[in-house]
Amino acid sequence: MSSWAGELLDGPLAGSRHAACKHLDDASQSIANNLAEGNGKRSLPDRCRYLDIARGSALECAACLDALVARRKLSPDQVTPGKRLLRRIVSMLTKMVEKLLGPGTLG
Repeated sequence: MSSWAGELLDGPLAGSRHAACKHLDDASQSIANNLAEGNGKRSLPDRCRYLDIARGSALECAACLDALVARRKLSPDQVTPGKRLLRRIVSMLTKMVEKLLGPGTLG
């Protein structure tokens, strides 16, 4: 996600000063950082906590894309690939946590 967001931020959003751009950059990097940190944890609750944080960051990225469309900085077509990728990321992270802790553990 960080790479896709980076291309967007360096391309059509280059020079934009909207808070959503900075937040998109930070949240997209947070996904990768929390996956890496979580996989380094030995206890399942710690690992799942970082996976949940990564999942939250993915949802934040989606909200940033929505805000940029609402502000007419991007078109819906421009964000569609990123939204698809984010859906996959959220789904994978949800399944990872459920596999580690058991079904029905996410509310």
